[in-house]
Amino acid sequence: RAIENFDLRGYDLVLSSSHAVAKGVRTTAAQLHICYCHTPMRYAWDLREEYLGPRGLSTGWRGAIAHRMLDRLREWDRASSSRVNHFIANSAFVRARIARAYGREATVIHPPVDTGYFVPSGTARFTPAYYFTASRHVPYKRIDLIAAAFGALPQHRLIVAGTGPETARIRAVAGSNVEFVGEVPRTRLLELMQGARAFVFAAEEDFGIVPVEAQACGTPVIALRRGGAVETVNDQAGHATGLFFDEQSVRSIVDAINRFEALTPPLSAQDCRSNALRFSTGNFHDQYTAFVEARWHEFAAGRG
Repeated sequence: RAIENFDLRGYDLVLSSSHAVAKGVRTTAAQLHICYCHTPMRYAWDLREEYLGPRGLSTGWRGAIAHRMLDRLREWDRASSSRVNHFIANSAFVRARIARAYGREATVIHPPVDTGYFVPSGTARFTPAYYFTASRHVPYKRIDLIAAAFGALPQHRLIVAGTGPETARIRAVAGSNVEFVGEVPRTRLLELMQGARAFVFAAEEDFGIVPVEAQACGTPVIALRRGGAVETVNDQAGHATGLFFDEQSVRSIVDAINRFEALTPPLSAQDCRSNALRFSTGNFHDQYTAFVEARWHEFAAGRG
């Protein structure tokens, strides 16, 4: 109701940035609406159980009410997608989700990453002593699997940044070689990124900015082969910036760490940095501006 009550009649062009309801603003045939879609709302479509389960809302009478509410929300989400003239997706992964949920085409423009701030340390890169991961501690991030994997790798050290409702459970499965630093300021996050042996990432994300920030620091990434990471991490021989594991499991992560340790020569910090620059703020600005201007000229010409 709130998003549909915005009075936008005084505008020719409407740009929405939507991960849930923003794309549902009401416009007229005389207005052009371009939506930058981060994802169709995940809790109504693909990740319903991941959101409801930890809150005890997946079964029973409360579960029935929650599912009915999300069914209605999904119906609204699909119907309101027709109010958008053009969709931009933040990844090919999200483009496929838009096609599946809305039956609409989308142009991929990856989101901006602050590669001007996330840079290599500027000093000679020593052999780093720790692996690193950082995120909000929520179930779908699967930090618990990463922490448990290092329990089977006592010779390696892991630093975990971030907090959230899953923190206590993650600590319970972690060994003495896992250090929790909590929520860190941006300056400390940069230092941890720069000094890490590799950044470990086990979530299926729509895009996933943090793995790109790590590569911008010259740090390789060990990631789940799903979601946006497939588009941001290069595992091809010659200029690889990381490697993948195929299952969200402790065994799969342990195997990936062991494969990473066996790489000869180690992955290049320069290759990591060069790959990350594809997602710079400047590139995003240029691509987004060009898309909006092209669609506006088409629209303006069509309405005379």
